[in-house]
Amino acid sequence: MSTEARTDARVVAAVGAQPSRRGRLRLAVALLGAAAFVVLSIAVAITLGPADVSLVNVRDILLNHAGLAQIPVRASEDAIVWQERLPRAIVAAATGAGLGICGMIMQSLLRNPLADPFVLGISSGASTGAVVIGILGIGGAGLGLSGGAFIGALVAFALVLVLTRLTGGGTDKVVLAGVASTQLFSALTSLVVFAFADSDETRGVMFWLLGSLEGVRWPDAVLCTATVVVGAALTWRTARVLDAFPFGDDVAASLGIDTAKVRTALLLLTALITAVLVSVTGAVGFVGLVLPHAARLISGHRHSRLLPTTALLGAAFMVWVDAGARTVFAPTPLPVGVGTALVGVPVFIVLLARRRELR
Repeated sequence: MSTEARTDARVVAAVGAQPSRRGRLRLAVALLGAAAFVVLSIAVAITLGPADVSLVNVRDILLNHAGLAQIPVRASEDAIVWQERLPRAIVAAATGAGLGICGMIMQSLLRNPLADPFVLGISSGASTGAVVIGILGIGGAGLGLSGGAFIGALVAFALVLVLTRLTGGGTDKVVLAGVASTQLFSALTSLVVFAFADSDETRGVMFWLLGSLEGVRWPDAVLCTATVVVGAALTWRTARVLDAFPFGDDVAASLGIDTAKVRTALLLLTALITAVLVSVTGAVGFVGLVLPHAARLISGHRHSRLLPTTALLGAAFMVWVDAGARTVFAPTPLPVGVGTALVGVPVFIVLLARRRELR
């Protein structure tokens, strides 16, 4: 069989074939189990912290707020669980799921296993926006660090689109434009901090840049969760389209896919999801890079399976990393971005070694 014929057969297998009924059932059971593990992880994470709260008390508090019971609980424990730890755990889960999905999309669209949401310079742009608001005060106090980060992330992505169009497009041009954008906004962030920040401002900004879930509340949880749910739903609709991109633009175009339009739309979706999440949590790295690779080892490369697997793994991963970050060095919290890097780098090395063994 010729190389072209083999490629056509692989494309048909990846895009056209549908999993068997038994395969769909096994996948559904596995995903339900993973979802249950995420819920259990959130419940356990809520109990961890300087003030211990039992799982029974967590259950009682949640039942009370759901209107299903009226069980007497301490007001202090109710405030800790409902106002602080539960929204924080939900934001952590949404951040892990969202960044994992974004990494999955980018690795497929750009055919680059090292691509993640920050390859487009979105994180650096968000950092610059937060620094400009926090240190220079441009835009007024109403925006805050999160608002500045959101605007900066969108500006960075717009710059990448402009640079990509000026250089003729293509996946390699997107990556190069992202690298250029990252370096530019990193330099601008360092310039503003060096030239205008005092010691207290520098400490606060640097802590935010390392990633932090300190102080998140229910509005943040609702925003992050809604963003990730909508983004996942839109990505799910393009799952079969994403299956074709790893075979190259020519093969995808031969299947009737408008590669330029789809790539731009999905990269914009990735930028928006990342901008919202980074505006709340700060720069959190390695989630979008590592989790899609781990999910592929479990579910394979078909995106209809890879998407929910990546989202659930990312959610559980971030919940446990955040729980560790706020308990290991208590009462001083460790920036969650440091935790993801400390866990993510060794995991990524193991994944690379395993991929080499399987070749």
